[in-house]
Amino acid sequence: MAGFLQSLVEDYQAQMERHRNRPFLKAAMAACALVACARGEVTFSQRIRVDQILDTLERLKVFDPHEGVDLFNDYVSDILGSPRDGQRQALSTVKLFTEDPETAALLVRICLAVAEAAGEKSLSQEIQVVMLCSVLGVDPTHLNLYPRREAGVQAADSDTGDGAS
Repeated sequence: MAGFLQSLVEDYQAQMERHRNRPFLKAAMAACALVACARGEVTFSQRIRVDQILDTLERLKVFDPHEGVDLFNDYVSDILGSPRDGQRQALSTVKLFTEDPETAALLVRICLAVAEAAGEKSLSQEIQVVMLCSVLGVDPTHLNLYPRREAGVQAADSDTGDGAS
């Protein structure tokens, strides 16, 4: 009897954990879809990265990965099918986490992982991530989102310095 009650309590706790984290799952998949669709198509490596995120991130492990993939696919389909409405819907889901800076930063880091899935971010994906930073209230410089710009400024400064001597 004690084993049955323990099992019942564990099942209840797992249900509560899924219920508590469902908005985060939706926001993470919406954010991933926004970044993945930035170039107009979703690559296989991006889909693999979403699977890895679902399998790795503690807050998402409580869900069946297929549930997350289905949500991701729904957002992708909506965004590619009707970009304005699909993006608006995905952004409204993501905006739920503007009040929690830690979770907002985590969402942006998840997006960066999707953007870098093929090895290098495209400019359109970087723009999408910076836009998400703006929506979520995350400072993009804290996530090293402007390394090319800083490298370009440093190179220009060193060229100016060399020519002046």
